[in-house]
Amino acid sequence: MDQTPDSDQRNRDQPSGRAADNRDDKNNSQGRGRRRYRIPARFRRLRREADSSLSTEPTDRTDRTHQYQGAGNYQSTSGATPVADVGVDNRASGGGFRAPPVRAHPDIGSPSGSWTAELQSSLPQVERQPASVGRRRELPHQGDDVGNSPTEVDGTGPVGASSSETGGGSSYQHERLKTSEMTSLGKPLHRLTEKQKKKLYFIDALKERYRVDYDRVQPIPYIKDRLYCVDKVYVEGGFEFMTTDQVTRGSGPWERLGSYTSVISDQRIQSVRRIIEGEPGYGKTTVTLQLAYDWCNRVEGSPMRDVEVLIILRMRQLSGIRSIHRAIEVYLLGSDPRVREADIAAIIRESLSAVVILDGYDEYPDQHSKRETDIQRILKLDLFANTPVILTTRYLPDYLAPVTKRVRLTGFDEIARDEYIRKAVVGEDKIALSNIKAKLKENPVLEDLCQVPLVFVMFAHIAHENQDFQNFKSVTEFFQYMIRCFHEHLKNKSKELNTVRYSIDENDHAALDKLAFLAISQENQQITWSREGMCKQLGQDFYKTYLALGIFVEEDVVSYDSSSKVEVRFYHKLFCEWYAAHHIVYILSQPGQNVSLDELFRHMKPEDLQYVYRFACGLNQNVGGSIIQYLREQQGSYRFRLLCLLEQSGNVEGILDHVRNLCSQTVNIKEGDSRMLQRSTVQLLDIAAGQGILVSSLHLDQCFSKYDVTNACIVLKSGHRLTNPKTVEVLRVSGRIRETVGDSKGIEVTREELLGLFQTCGALKEIWFEGREFLLPHSVPTEMIPPTLKTRNIIVSYEDRRGMIHQLNWDDGHWQTTTSEPALRISQEVLDQQWALEELARLTTDGIPVSCIHLDRCFSKFDVTNACIVLTSGLRVTSLKTVKVLNVGGFTGTGTLPSRIEVSREELLGLLQTCEMLEEIRFVGREYHLPLSVPAEMIPPTLKTRNIKVSYERERKHGVVHQLNWDDGQWQHQITADGSVEVYILPEELDQQWGKEELAVLSTAEVSISELYLDRSLSNITDNTQSIILTSGCTIPVLHTLQELWIRNTDVDLEMFLRILAYTKECTKIAALVFRYCKVPDEVDAKMIPHLLEQRGVKVFWFPRTAEKYLLDFDAGKWKKW
Repeated sequence: MDQTPDSDQRNRDQPSGRAADNRDDKNNSQGRGRRRYRIPARFRRLRREADSSLSTEPTDRTDRTHQYQGAGNYQSTSGATPVADVGVDNRASGGGFRAPPVRAHPDIGSPSGSWTAELQSSLPQVERQPASVGRRRELPHQGDDVGNSPTEVDGTGPVGASSSETGGGSSYQHERLKTSEMTSLGKPLHRLTEKQKKKLYFIDALKERYRVDYDRVQPIPYIKDRLYCVDKVYVEGGFEFMTTDQVTRGSGPWERLGSYTSVISDQRIQSVRRIIEGEPGYGKTTVTLQLAYDWCNRVEGSPMRDVEVLIILRMRQLSGIRSIHRAIEVYLLGSDPRVREADIAAIIRESLSAVVILDGYDEYPDQHSKRETDIQRILKLDLFANTPVILTTRYLPDYLAPVTKRVRLTGFDEIARDEYIRKAVVGEDKIALSNIKAKLKENPVLEDLCQVPLVFVMFAHIAHENQDFQNFKSVTEFFQYMIRCFHEHLKNKSKELNTVRYSIDENDHAALDKLAFLAISQENQQITWSREGMCKQLGQDFYKTYLALGIFVEEDVVSYDSSSKVEVRFYHKLFCEWYAAHHIVYILSQPGQNVSLDELFRHMKPEDLQYVYRFACGLNQNVGGSIIQYLREQQGSYRFRLLCLLEQSGNVEGILDHVRNLCSQTVNIKEGDSRMLQRSTVQLLDIAAGQGILVSSLHLDQCFSKYDVTNACIVLKSGHRLTNPKTVEVLRVSGRIRETVGDSKGIEVTREELLGLFQTCGALKEIWFEGREFLLPHSVPTEMIPPTLKTRNIIVSYEDRRGMIHQLNWDDGHWQTTTSEPALRISQEVLDQQWALEELARLTTDGIPVSCIHLDRCFSKFDVTNACIVLTSGLRVTSLKTVKVLNVGGFTGTGTLPSRIEVSREELLGLLQTCEMLEEIRFVGREYHLPLSVPAEMIPPTLKTRNIKVSYERERKHGVVHQLNWDDGQWQHQITADGSVEVYILPEELDQQWGKEELAVLSTAEVSISELYLDRSLSNITDNTQSIILTSGCTIPVLHTLQELWIRNTDVDLEMFLRILAYTKECTKIAALVFRYCKVPDEVDAKMIPHLLEQRGVKVFWFPRTAEKYLLDFDAGKWKKW
């Protein structure tokens, strides 16, 4: 063959003949005794060119879709239209630990190209090893034989050999470094330490494992011949997070997150423990696959690019495995002998950034195990305490660490549905898009069901592919139609040449009905079965048919001893409910049956299994009547009964009288309602709107989250959406009452949200916002108000955080106050402060007395020069003349204080003189430091005659209240405690002086002091051990009523430690001495410890800045774990 100059030059640059072969042998060998195979030079060159085309630099989302062509071949296509964003079939090929298909080099051709076969034939045949443990398998279907797995080309291993054939990863794959790894370490493999090599092997194995999962997404159950990369079919659903500082099991306030990456990067939910909640089919597993894709491909802009190690475990596979590191070894590394359990623990511990994702806690078999597992230790922060762990689940675990942040998936809204249809179904075909959306609008009974992404995916594809798509009167009708589509698709595929014929009658599934019923009617529902057991119950032919339909999904599961078995589950829980409902109908329709419905439904709660009830009612009229009668006896089931009645009648007209009756009264949706109850109410309101039935009054009781301007709907805290409230006449939105708001930031309703809400509710006549939780705009500019709203003259009332009632004036867009003598409560929030200042100015101008102003942690100082109160935001309160009572509330209890606020004598007297109508002023909070006295000569005569009550309480419910005596300017002390009290003494001199005064008063009155906290305030103990010396020089004598002494944040040497023990001995009623966050001596001579301490049963504790706690052993003089 003639050679061009370029090709000739390349030949001269290459080592020739045996020299090149020897070099390859030298580079690839790993020691004596290893058999080496010589690969022809042209194939090595082809492999190097293929490797060079597979860039490992950070990439954007690759445009890949893998199409299964039958006979074990995958074809990699570019620019293919994706199918779905949810519904993941995670089954891997029969080879187990197998690299996914990737694009081949443009000069080489497709993975099925001739050069691949030629190279495979030139390689020596290697005996196939058993499949790696923990791997899911591409099981045979449509005529394929077991083990006829797709041929794959991968730039990281020998062509044609899966990693399972080379012991959990080919030697070639592990012996060369990827570009990103070389760059990060800055040196070649042979210069790395053994520990660094293990880390590289570990990370590489994880990436190969995850590629198997995220490259094989199966969106539609019965379409098994197309598998997709998750990145090409992923569509964002809704994400929200709970805004509370500490985790709570309540509904709490929720705020929207931007995207799935926000779960990792959003600073508002940064924590070592995060939970992603979502109902079945909402895409929890899909999110984990998308995060895995970002990590493996180092996607630009994704926070996963900065993660060094990512661990993802499917929790349904962890039965009997107590060690998390063992689980990683078994399920993610396969049979690779280079990285073992101890290595894994060290790698995770020493990684700069690691993230652990535990997918599917609700499917974890050992969640109620009495034997402690590593999963339980992780939840309790006893393991991976400093490693971020993300848990996906349908429901919350029994134990939640206080630092846990909650995120939930809210499903598909209209925007997400449209995006999915365009991205995965019709492309840019606007007519087809409109047709699918029209079919959904024609089927309002499916609106709730299609919020589940997985169900909507099936609806969209079936609606697009079937021209005879009908209008459904019930969810039962839709499910019957969908199952029929599954069977028709399989029958059509069976008509093709060389395919398996399936002859199972689609109506003959009694054995499956019973199996599904037994699974969900138990106290602990069964979600998986062994393949052998299911085949035995259902029959081999039946099992294969339903596996081919996609209703069953198989996966390999490994036990602790590394033995594997195939387990089977339903594609989605709805299918299990569907067949279980058939068995319920069979039981209740038998002649002469005498079945107790209480016993039948004992473990089947409607809030968890609502579709079982609805399907059963839709499948049989008589059975449906019995179930509805049974539900009548269940408290709070009225709205759910109507949905079951709708399934039974199959006609909205059949329940309109019930809906009218419901809407003629006040319809309540409460925060404490179950999701099923809220969902039922929302669906009935949708039916009412569709039929034009007026809703006289709708009360959203502590469940309102926000108004979504983009989608024109009301969003509840549960995530449910009121998409069609156009027939509501009176809307009452209640928030939390004054005593229960706490530190909640509140719910801000913007002008745009307020006006959008009015326009969406077309029949609205009156709306009420009540409760401290809401922050409404202090005005609405008239130019923003549409003329139609002015003519409707809707009554808009608002009871703000201060208990004042306002009504919106449509003429000028301002609020008018209707309260006679209001009280104002001002929080730390700027919008709240603006509201209060505007209202206070109006009241002062009109000469209306203000009964009370409560400054809740927002007082900064009193400006003597300008005679005004300065708030923490910088805003100033100048209208104080008509205030009668002023409460200045601050920080109480333990914890880190905000900055100290010292109120001087001049500020105190100036404030009293500015408030001309003031009768009483109270300071409550440890950050406030008032003067120890006010010289009598400084007090103006007018203040003495007014006799204003001035009180100071360092701790609410502290037990000691200080009240200023106007005659001598001294404080009088009043004991208000009924039982024991706590006293805190901080480093500031004034705080220590006040603490000394209070302790003296309590000691004299012989009031029990439950705890004395000396926080960075202890200096020493006097030589006679009779007094504590504080850092300011103040002394505290022996306290005979003290029960516990806490020393915090103070280093204590041996001498001081012994003096503290001696002082403790003098306190006759003391029970415990606690050193918290202190350095203390490691051991003490037991002879130096006062014997009285042990005789009295006094405990000496040490709580360092770790999770451990220690108790002093008096006999040994050493600390022991407690």
